[in-house]
Amino acid sequence: MVKAIRVHEFGGPEVLKWENVEIGEPKEGEIKVKNKAIGLNFIDIYYRKGVYKPPTMPFTPGMEAVGVVTAVGPGLAESRKVGDYVAYAGGPMGAYAEEQILPAEKVVVVPSAVDPVTAASFMLKGMTAWFLVRECFKVEPGNTILVHAAAGGVGSLLCQWANSLGATVIGTVSTKEKAAQAKEDGCHHVILYKEEDFVTCVNEITSGKGVDVVYDSVGKDTFQGSLACLKLRGYMVSFGQSSGTPDPVPLSALAAKALFLTRPSLMQYTVTRDQLEQAAAEVFDRFTAGALRVRVNHTYPLSQAAQAHADLENRKTSGSIVLIPDGS
Repeated sequence: MVKAIRVHEFGGPEVLKWENVEIGEPKEGEIKVKNKAIGLNFIDIYYRKGVYKPPTMPFTPGMEAVGVVTAVGPGLAESRKVGDYVAYAGGPMGAYAEEQILPAEKVVVVPSAVDPVTAASFMLKGMTAWFLVRECFKVEPGNTILVHAAAGGVGSLLCQWANSLGATVIGTVSTKEKAAQAKEDGCHHVILYKEEDFVTCVNEITSGKGVDVVYDSVGKDTFQGSLACLKLRGYMVSFGQSSGTPDPVPLSALAAKALFLTRPSLMQYTVTRDQLEQAAAEVFDRFTAGALRVRVNHTYPLSQAAQAHADLENRKTSGSIVLIPDGS
């Protein structure tokens, strides 16, 4: 038996229960991993609330973890071995546990220069930033982009990466402290959305031209304003909904400026093993080269995942949040 967070009903942070679970042994193509650090991502909250539906109930949340292989199933003698230092991000669900069984094809080896807490803080977020700026909309020199929640876990990496590609980066944040961080992370312009109307500010910054792309993880509260910020044939990339699901959009709302709208997720960009390895390699390469700075501003014991969820939802955090199993 190992300890894990279990969800028996949808709801607030209080539905996250610290329980004993039986995980068994790895079958063919699987490995058992003792988790050293677990990344907390907003998608975990969507599943806890029931915005996204988990495959089973009850379930163990979590889409990202780093650990050490403790057992290997049949058929993997050459590709994985006990003692390997590995990470996974994006699925399957079940990371909020001291140990878990994973498909070997879903994990990647972590460079020895990257410690577990750091790796767990940016693997999923880093690969999300990767597909947003390199695959979904290919950011190029001369582009102007708008990033909501610019001081968040993904937002921080997104701003750094886009800046390094030569884009002019506009970010929105909630506090002056987060504004200072966003500036450090490559935002050329920072908007305090609680004090200023971000649509008006973007219009002034771009001299009325609008931005090439909006990366919007906020959803309901920002969606219509984001559309208004786009230039002719601009791209609206809605990749989250921390404020709630946006209202339905009639095609006529896109027609006036011939806008493009997409609602992507990482899993659609790492379908094959080659895609997963490419994404992970680019993220780790940029980190080890010093091109991505990761802020692990908050760590919590895994048993206190409910408090971590509450703090994230109440915007009390910035940067990345990592859960640490007891004894790790």
